[in-house]
Amino acid sequence: MDGNLRTTVAGFAGAIVVLAVLFSLVGIGRIIAVLSRANPLIVAILPGVVVVWLLSWGLLLRVVVSVLDGRLTVVSSVLIYTVAMFANNITPFGQAGGEPVSAYFIADATDSKYEKGLATIASVDAIHFVPSLSLAALGLASIAATAALNQRLRAAAVIVVGLGIVIFLIAIFVWNFRVRVENIVVRLVMPVATIVARLIPNRAPPDRETIVARVEGFFVAVERVATNRRSLALAFGFATAGWITLASILWLSLYALGYSVPIAIPLVVVPLGSIASITPLPGGLGGIESVLIALLVSMAGIDPAAASAAVLLHRTASYWLPTFIGGIVASVFSVQSRSHLEPQRDSDSESESRFR
Repeated sequence: MDGNLRTTVAGFAGAIVVLAVLFSLVGIGRIIAVLSRANPLIVAILPGVVVVWLLSWGLLLRVVVSVLDGRLTVVSSVLIYTVAMFANNITPFGQAGGEPVSAYFIADATDSKYEKGLATIASVDAIHFVPSLSLAALGLASIAATAALNQRLRAAAVIVVGLGIVIFLIAIFVWNFRVRVENIVVRLVMPVATIVARLIPNRAPPDRETIVARVEGFFVAVERVATNRRSLALAFGFATAGWITLASILWLSLYALGYSVPIAIPLVVVPLGSIASITPLPGGLGGIESVLIALLVSMAGIDPAAASAAVLLHRTASYWLPTFIGGIVASVFSVQSRSHLEPQRDSDSESESRFR
């Protein structure tokens, strides 16, 4: 826990340095001047749009949970998704760093095994990719229909197409050779699980059969999600609605500052900006802002100060607000989980004393 805390603090320190350098290059005074002209009514609308966005992706989580025989209310699914966002936003490498924590909360809320929780959040993240790239491709096509693509837009088109091809090929490989992939995962997990178990007092290392069963449980759960066509279509619908809403937050941020741009531009900018979340900064903080500003300047021809101000509004609504809410919800869930465990521990101790 101390190591994770140090990593998180170091990550945020690095992100603050990146943001400080970025905004200093643009001009902090110029950015503040643009922000001072923001329409307060439009800014006040942004949290409401964030709720719609979280609702869309929370319902996506609920669909995936239901496929795996779990049950979540609409409110619970949204709250748990904010916890998942909190985990992603405070750990390096974005979703890759936050998924283990998210899986724990999902498993706890649905009273299921950890590997099923991990399969749930992994399926949710995988479903996110398809509509994000599809919307970015549609946005590029719309821009190309009205204007010639400049060099940066051509680079963006190459990135979108390249990512689509790579993800498609990886998905085909994993699906067709999933038995071999399971064996590879087992071989990778075995030594790690043994080392971790030795570091925990009174914990015996898991045997190979246990690890094989858990890995198989993960892949079986993912396969159930992938083969349920009706639920998969519904999940893609919620994922698409979430991406459109997220792009709308950036569009409204620009509109609040007096800039009206085609919605196609945010549809391209937001998915490409999210790629920067793989940086070793918490939730891509600093990296995503840099990419969003650069794309807005090159694609929409907006002044860097105005682009920076719009990105600040957008990220305050889409990063800081969900992180704050998710942190509160995670704290509440953790307290409730401990309160449920304590009576069980007391009962176990009492039973043990009676047995003696």
